[in-house]
Amino acid sequence: MATDKEPVEGAEGEEGAPKPKSKKGLIIGLAALLVLGGGGTGAYFAFAGKGDAKDPKAAKVKVEEKEKLPPRYIALDPPFVVNFEAESAVRFLQVTAQIMTRDPETEKLVKENDPRLRNDLLLILGGQTYASVATTEGKEALRTRCLEATRSIVKDMGGEPAKIEALYFTSFVMQ
Repeated sequence: MATDKEPVEGAEGEEGAPKPKSKKGLIIGLAALLVLGGGGTGAYFAFAGKGDAKDPKAAKVKVEEKEKLPPRYIALDPPFVVNFEAESAVRFLQVTAQIMTRDPETEKLVKENDPRLRNDLLLILGGQTYASVATTEGKEALRTRCLEATRSIVKDMGGEPAKIEALYFTSFVMQ
């Protein structure tokens, strides 16, 4: 039998008995959880969707990016053929070009104004010298100038010039 002075099996203080857990570890764990959770929530509200509700233009741009239409290429047929003098010889330049837009209304506007567009591009192409279009840089400068002329015509006809995204030379032959 056990007396008052003899330790009872499983009583506190015995080496094999489990010790009670300290509340200090639980408090530290909860504090860390609150700090991390609060930081994550603060970061979410600080960075996620910033400006969408306050800036309607930003929301509109995001909608337009999602609904971006496929490119439409408008071929300028027949090819442009111009002559120019180079080192006392008559030279010919034949250029095939296409205009890129994503807007059906702009495509329609370009097609309706094809004679004016061809006229302006012929004047630009015919004003070149052999030396100016013989280099890659010269061809790129010519392409840029033709693109600006195309955008100018679209603007004059009431369209949005920025909707003409590019003008490409699909054939470029000099003789």
